[in-house]
Amino acid sequence: MKLLKFLLVGILFGIVMTKSEAISWFRIQEMFRFQSFHMYGIIGVAVVMGALLHFLIKKYDVKNIFGDVIQIKDKPKTYKASFFGGTIFGLGWAMTGACPGPLYVLVGHGYLIILIIIMSALVGTFVYGALKSKLPH
Repeated sequence: MKLLKFLLVGILFGIVMTKSEAISWFRIQEMFRFQSFHMYGIIGVAVVMGALLHFLIKKYDVKNIFGDVIQIKDKPKTYKASFFGGTIFGLGWAMTGACPGPLYVLVGHGYLIILIIIMSALVGTFVYGALKSKLPH
């Protein structure tokens, strides 16, 4: 039953990504070329919703599906790692035309070539894990 919840959230996510055109390579290119506000609006709504949910989770001691209280720890205020990680993420996003979430939606739409990008992301994650101790944090 718990897995059904995740499946339903995933289906809802796919519908929202599709209907908002966030999976469109053309919309993403428009954003990176500063030709359209569309994607900035979607990202802005996501940031505001994330901040609001973050606040509510901390304030009301929200529990996860296992009944444990969700604890959000404050992160140290170092921006070096965020700068480098964000740059790598942005370059990958610009080159592929998709960020990680919509990749799975695109596979669901039948664009199986995206599996190569997903595999590349997994390799990048593995490389990060192997080099984590040598990277700035």
